[in-house]
Amino acid sequence: SFIVALVLAVYFATRIVMVTMGNGPVSRVKSISISSDSNTKNLSNLGAVVAIAPGTNTFKTDLDNINARLGGVPDIKESAIRRMPNGNLSIKVKLHRAIALWTDGQNLFPLSADGTIVKRVVTEKPDGTVVFRGPLPSDISEMTKVAHNMASDLNYIEWIEDRRWNLYTNGDITVLLPENDPYSAVTQLIMLNKNHNILSKKITILDMRDPARILVK
Repeated sequence: SFIVALVLAVYFATRIVMVTMGNGPVSRVKSISISSDSNTKNLSNLGAVVAIAPGTNTFKTDLDNINARLGGVPDIKESAIRRMPNGNLSIKVKLHRAIALWTDGQNLFPLSADGTIVKRVVTEKPDGTVVFRGPLPSDISEMTKVAHNMASDLNYIEWIEDRRWNLYTNGDITVLLPENDPYSAVTQLIMLNKNHNILSKKITILDMRDPARILVK
């Protein structure tokens, strides 16, 4: 049994040395798997970004470099790579989840809930999509949710002086929302428009910053 144990020890030690030195089948990339936290995104184009061919020496593969290349893909928020014992290179990516669009005045870009602008031009604006412009706060999810109910009347939304929102309608009306609870103000605006067609009136400014009264100009 001592001899068997000794033979096994030598065998595994040799295997470890071979793998460490880049020799043997375990040290070669056999396959690459790419997965994400979303089932809706086609990841087939990421193979070209990774650019690692089967048979490549695993230990000569610069994982930081691959992560850097993946980080340059607009839709990718985070990536992680693992060398698996079976020779598989496992890549997992976390994608930005677009809930709205952002415009620079000319082009449209996907916009995630945390305010990240994905640098990929969108050629069409889907119906019901909310558009933002200019600097943004760290969370736009609540404003996007409430503004979605009047998206057909909106041109875009803008974050003003890092403290409150303005709405700009398709009818060239600027709506000034209050700092506190702007979401209730948007809901109120939707009801006003439903009952009185206020967004169809010949006005330029609808000042809702004071919850006690609405000023019209």
